[in-house]
Amino acid sequence: MTKAFNWGQVFRILGVLLLTEAFLMSLSAIVAYIYGENDLKAIVESSVITAVSGIAGMLIGGKTTKHFGTREGYLVVGLVWIVFSLFGMLPFKLSHYIPSITDAFFETMSGFTTTGATILTDIEVLPHGLLFWRSMMQWMGGMGIVVLSLAILPMFGAGMQLFAAEVPGITYDKLQPRITDTARRLWELYSILTAICAILLYLGGMDAFDAICHSLTTLASGGYSTKNASIAYWSSPIIHYIIIIFMIISGTNFSLLYGAIVRRQGKKLIRDEEFRTYVISLIIVAFAIFVGLMATRNIENWGDAEKSFRDATFQTIATITTTGFSSSDYMTWHPILWFIILLLIPLGASAGSTSGGVKIIRIHIILKNIYYEFKRVMHPKAIRPVRVNKRIISENTLSNIYVFISIFIITLIVSTIILMATGLSTSEAFGCSIASIANVGPAIGDFGPTGTYAALPDLAKWYLSILMLIGRLELFTILILFLPAFWKK
Repeated sequence: MTKAFNWGQVFRILGVLLLTEAFLMSLSAIVAYIYGENDLKAIVESSVITAVSGIAGMLIGGKTTKHFGTREGYLVVGLVWIVFSLFGMLPFKLSHYIPSITDAFFETMSGFTTTGATILTDIEVLPHGLLFWRSMMQWMGGMGIVVLSLAILPMFGAGMQLFAAEVPGITYDKLQPRITDTARRLWELYSILTAICAILLYLGGMDAFDAICHSLTTLASGGYSTKNASIAYWSSPIIHYIIIIFMIISGTNFSLLYGAIVRRQGKKLIRDEEFRTYVISLIIVAFAIFVGLMATRNIENWGDAEKSFRDATFQTIATITTTGFSSSDYMTWHPILWFIILLLIPLGASAGSTSGGVKIIRIHIILKNIYYEFKRVMHPKAIRPVRVNKRIISENTLSNIYVFISIFIITLIVSTIILMATGLSTSEAFGCSIASIANVGPAIGDFGPTGTYAALPDLAKWYLSILMLIGRLELFTILILFLPAFWKK
């Protein structure tokens, strides 16, 4: 018989996680203090409220030592993203820069899930403390809230259940025997790459504040910018290419990156089938869009050609990695080109990366299985299992992938219908749905790279907030909570 829920441990872990959020929120208070702006009081109050709530959660949980299993792991991971968003929206709400609870929650959930969709029509009016908090939310959500806590807090006795419920992709790799050590290694690499990106952006022409904020959101595949025009605000090719490089890095499996950088296993990275498929896909699509831009733009010199190459490369990578930055308004391109961008939105990059979407590995396995299915038709007696990196993919994994894709498509269809019922056109409803569930942010039409989600009805904003969470935790972690069997004793 399934054991009863260990609610005490659930409250205890949520309390500890809230203390982590309060600490990171206090960093934004330091930024607000340095710049002497009017958001300091709201951020300090929010940090105190969050810390007190965290302590209360720990006291309610007590020192429980009861069983903590997979069900509790899924529940904690599902709840923590909602709880973090509820407390994370306080600085926006209390400072009155986002007075609506609906808008504040949408902006915060979009931040933590690294979706990058915004309701702000003028980002640049926000004071530096709030801008930094927007970036910090995405940085926390990029590698994962629970993974962060596992890395810095050794007190969890249910690390494996929490790690498995949050880390994206069909598999996860342990770098160390202890899961807390694995989480710590991942966050160390994540932090170092973020610092390097910030330094390079500063040397490339950004001021220190913008460089730090954009490094946080680039490595997180988030897309929040401190400027209304996003990366297009800077005309510097150097800045664009630096972000291109780090977006590619953010879309790579961090376990493989760790092996290549720290353990000098570069050959393992290069030979990895998912990584090669990921890189080849980027090259092919970017080249195709580049050719399209060359054919449809008035190219008069090398500078125009380079700009087209950079725009094509930047937007391809920003979309596949679900970062959502924009260096150009792709809605002004030929319809075929922005339609290609729309098709890229659900793909996602590598499993174990900070990107959202379906993930390249799932697409790779499906295509392989389709190819082998034709082989099986031609040679019925032949045994041709699907292999990735010379490892046989089990029938259970294949089934899991097909179920995932099916639920993804069904959710997308249902979401499109729901958004149409709120007054959106078919194309806008589809675009907003797929951009939210894939955690990309910018969609098409008025909700494209130069638009915002401000005009959406409140009901649509709440629904899309849920959709972002479902997409970030890859469907199963959230949807499983709605099964009656999950709650039965």
